[in-house]
Parts: sequence; C-alpha cells; structure tokens
Amino acid sequence: MRHVIALDVGGTGMKAALVGADGTLLHQARRATGRERGPEAVVRTILDFAAELRAHGTERLGGPAAAAGVAVPGIVDETRGIASYAANLGWRDVPLRELIGAELGIPVALGHDVRTGGLAEGRVGAGRGTDRFLFVALGTGIAGAIGLDGRVEAGAHGFAGEIGHIVVRPGGTPCPCGQHGCLERFASAAAVSEAWAAACGDPEADAADCAKAVTSGDPNAVRVWQRAVDALADGLVTALTLLDPRTLIIGGGLAEAGETLFTPLRDAVRQRVTFQKLPEIVPAALGDTAGCLGAGLLAWDLVNHTDRTEVTP
Repeated sequence: MRHVIALDVGGTGMKAALVGADGTLLHQARRATGRERGPEAVVRTILDFAAELRAHGTERLGGPAAAAGVAVPGIVDETRGIASYAANLGWRDVPLRELIGAELGIPVALGHDVRTGGLAEGRVGAGRGTDRFLFVALGTGIAGAIGLDGRVEAGAHGFAGEIGHIVVRPGGTPCPCGQHGCLERFASAAAVSEAWAAACGDPEADAADCAKAVTSGDPNAVRVWQRAVDALADGLVTALTLLDPRTLIIGGGLAEAGETLFTPLRDAVRQRVTFQKLPEIVPAALGDTAGCLGAGLLAWDLVNHTDRTEVTP
C-alpha cells in the first residue's frame, strides 16, 4: 500500500504515523524526544525512529514509504530544509532534511510545527473548504499559520505567522524575544497559568484551573481570564486587519476551555472591529494529531509534485 512517513517532533515527545494517499493513518507510534540527552542525541533519536517507521512500512504495507514529512519547533528554513533554531531542543542550523533523507533514501519535506498543524486544520480540519484562514495555537507561547488556497505561507525568512510577538501592551511585560508587551506574555496558556497562580496563591494552579474557576464565577479568575481575552482580541484584530482571513481557527491548550474562551473572545473581537470583515471564529478540530497529519500532507505534496514532474513532457 502506497504510504508516507509523518513525524511531529515536540519538545518532550514525538508523534509519528504512516499515512495513506487518502489521509488514512495506517500506523501510529510515539516516542520521547529525549532532549535531556542533548541536541545531537535528539537528532539520532529522530533518525532511528524514522528508520523504524520505514521498516514497519516495508514489512507490513508491502514496500517502503514514498516520502517523509517532518514537523519541528523553533525557526525553520523550509526551503533549505534546515532547523535553524529551537531553544527547547538546543538546535542551531541542523540540516535535518538532508540527514533524514540520507537515512531513509527517500524525499523529505521539513516544516514548522505550528504551520504544519495549521496546514492540516486548513485542509482536513476546522478550515476545510476555506480559501483564506488564520490558525492560532495558544500553548506555552502563541504562534500562527497563514493559510492561502490550500497552503501555508512561511514568509521570506520563515517567520510568517509569529502572532505571539505582536506588541499589544507597549512597555508591558518583558518578552524573551527582546520586546515588551508581546501578546504571548498575556494570552498564552503559560501566561494565564502564571497570572492565576499569583492571583489564587497556589503555585501549582494552571490555566485549566483558571477556566474552571471562571465557570464557577470566581471574580479573581474572571478578572485574570478577561485580561487574557482582551489582549488576545487586540492581537487578533491586528492580524485580521492585515490578513483578512475568512476563518479564524483557535487551537492549543487554552482552546480546550471551549466556550469559556470562545464566547467572550468572539464578543471582544466583534467589539473591536470597525471596517474589517468579522471572520468566523472556530475551535481547532484535530487536537494533538494536527502536526502529524500536516507532516503527512507535506510528504504527499512532495510525492504528488514529483509525480507531476515525471509525467510532464
């Protein structure tokens, strides 16, 4: 059965699959990233995992994978196939596409994890059938993916979609990027967790606990939550003013709060728009499988492009 390898590399764990031409997940596997062993060991783990996936496909599906798609965090040069920088993994200028290609002997596509997840949401998830969308992941930080006619824009230097570093509170909380008042310092799951832990006096409290307290009417939780929603709405309105998406897809850990997030967020965005066209604001549909599914799409795009090139006179 014709298939590709899909691999989603995270800071702590890796998700992988063998994906059929129709998007069916023919085999799934997970493995620890092992970042505590250092950046070179992480690369070796990825190569070994990819080789195991190739062997599984050869043995169980009748032949080797046609291509591989790999999604990684940090700054990614997708054109050159280089993982330029990833703080969590200690990477700098790792030629990951070349290394995996040499290990597997097949074409390899390398993508940014959030853009790759956004690609999946746009094609087969919450944005399916939408020509223009913006995917925003609210996790430890905040990142986005700009969807255009079935693809995701990487930008001239691989930085497109970094909505978390839109300054929404000038002169506000310092951000590790060097600016002050970045969106992710106010509206990420990590920022909400930090604010709620301080407000309730429990250092172990997190954003999910804050959301629960909001539903029970805790005024301190409502204040912390609304502060995050207002900052997020400010950042999103800036983004939709620039990009004019038809659909705004919100994913990541904070989105798991459901309507506790989406009801006030839709209201806050609606209050801020003037001439802009209000997009549909919807939750992401694919959960933590988005990155792996997107990596599979990257691989199939590579296969289909090669097939078209080979038949072109």
